[in-house]
Amino acid sequence: MTTISKLFLAALLLALSAMTVKAQDDKIITNTKMMGIGSTNILDTYLSPEKYQGTELRYISQTFREKKGNRLYREIIHQGSVSYADNRSGDGGEMAGMYNFQYGWHWLIFSNEKFTVGAGGNIDANLGFIYNTRNSNNPAQARAYLNITPAIEAAYRFNIKNSPHTLRYELSVPLLGVMFSPNYGQSYYEIFSKGNYDHNVVPTWIGNAPSLRQMLTFDFTLWKTTFRIGYMGDYQQARVNNLKNHIYTHALVIGVVRKFSLIKMRP
Repeated sequence: MTTISKLFLAALLLALSAMTVKAQDDKIITNTKMMGIGSTNILDTYLSPEKYQGTELRYISQTFREKKGNRLYREIIHQGSVSYADNRSGDGGEMAGMYNFQYGWHWLIFSNEKFTVGAGGNIDANLGFIYNTRNSNNPAQARAYLNITPAIEAAYRFNIKNSPHTLRYELSVPLLGVMFSPNYGQSYYEIFSKGNYDHNVVPTWIGNAPSLRQMLTFDFTLWKTTFRIGYMGDYQQARVNNLKNHIYTHALVIGVVRKFSLIKMRP
């Protein structure tokens, strides 16, 4: 063996020795991307006293980040939705769009080979709009609100013919927050051009904005890929500044689940 070869081998052994793990962060990341389609019911009395019914399309990205052996884990959610709905007479419509971002910490309450239960709280931010195709005066309504949202999730794992399956239920209920809203009879021109503030940032709680999101899903493996199918119900409503609004959605969701580990080795 030449001198260069010996030096290379010694350097390689030294590098491997330095990589001996004294501390290890084994992170488990579960990401689910879903598309949803379903019915929606829209009411915003600032735009119209009528209820509008139609169809909603929604994209959902949900990520759980946990460390092996640690009961504390994080949840990150991105949602985007668009919908179009008609009134009862069919002579007018409303279009709506919404982006929802959630970030929270959860605690694993119970876990065994088949059953897990976790609970925690999320910061729940929402930004969107409703546009009424009939209105010439005040045709649009901005939607912006921020909530502290307790959440719970439970999962049951089982096998069918040696194939893994998971039944999962998730529920979140906004507890406290703030919401932007014009006051009754107040125009956006008065708010933004004249700067006339009239209680346009309103505290919300479960009493004046009773809302919830829930999802019941079933995971199954096919062609070495984990798929998810299920039901999502999203019921957002509020009564502030003598105005009432709601968007109720019932949707079928279909998606793909990816689970992987990240191992960080430190000398």
